[in-house]
Amino acid sequence: MTRALEAESHDTATAHTAASRTDEDSSPGPFSLQDLARIDEALTMSSRETGLRFTLYIGDLGARTRSRAEELHALSGHDPADAVLLAVSPGQRVVEVVTGHAAARRLPDRACALAVLSMTNSFAAGDLVGGVVNGLRQLSDQAGHPRGLHLR
Repeated sequence: MTRALEAESHDTATAHTAASRTDEDSSPGPFSLQDLARIDEALTMSSRETGLRFTLYIGDLGARTRSRAEELHALSGHDPADAVLLAVSPGQRVVEVVTGHAAARRLPDRACALAVLSMTNSFAAGDLVGGVVNGLRQLSDQAGHPRGLHLR
């Protein structure tokens, strides 16, 4: 069950991380189209509200999960400093949150750990998509709005 979603649609995708979309005629794999839409919306809103670039990887992370997550983070786009990667390996029962150095100032380890705890509770109840969506919401709430951005 390897699935990489870098769903940063609505003008947040870059040339290196174009949004992944599944057409209605093709098989969406382990996710329904509604699930993909929920994940896409959560990634987009998290990125817009915080000014950070959130990406998601769902799949096997190998034996060295943290190292692999850090590699994926480094490859996730043009500026990893402002990026946050949420890497979920359901088969390994592992969640890794990797933040760039600028993002880490707004998302301390404690905030990431609380989001992971919330996600794993949802995952244990069989709700992978809900756990991811709620985790992204928690992370974006903790990161807050970037300086100079005033939402109305």
